Amino acid sequence: MAAVGTLTQLVIQCADARALADFWRRILDLPDPTGDDGWITLEWAPVGRLTFHEVPGYEAPPWPGERGEQHAHLDLLVADLEEATARVLDAGARPLTEVQNPGPKGWRVFADPQGHPFCLVSVPE
Repeated sequence: MAAVGTLTQLVIQCADARALADFWRRILDLPDPTGDDGWITLEWAPVGRLTFHEVPGYEAPPWPGERGEQHAHLDLLVADLEEATARVLDAGARPLTEVQNPGPKGWRVFADPQGHPFCLVSVPE
């Protein structure tokens, strides 16, 4: 059966689209964003585009959520968890957990500057 369509972009709602796009541009090493202040887009080959939609009154999802309030999160596969941790912290991320399962299957949860959770993982699972 053929796919219904092709994923063209992943849209993330936020309070400040330009600031959040800059955070993700830095940690994913992407080209400068395009768009206006309420709809900022990064070209990102795995998904096509990573777009940030500014929403008045945006509130970050709670952590840890008890009822699936995060809706979705990104897992970033990294070669060196310690080095990647330093880079995301330098870019403005906030740690939400300590390193889980230290060793070859280590991972850690962070929040981007506007509160969206994401994980750095050392193995794709």
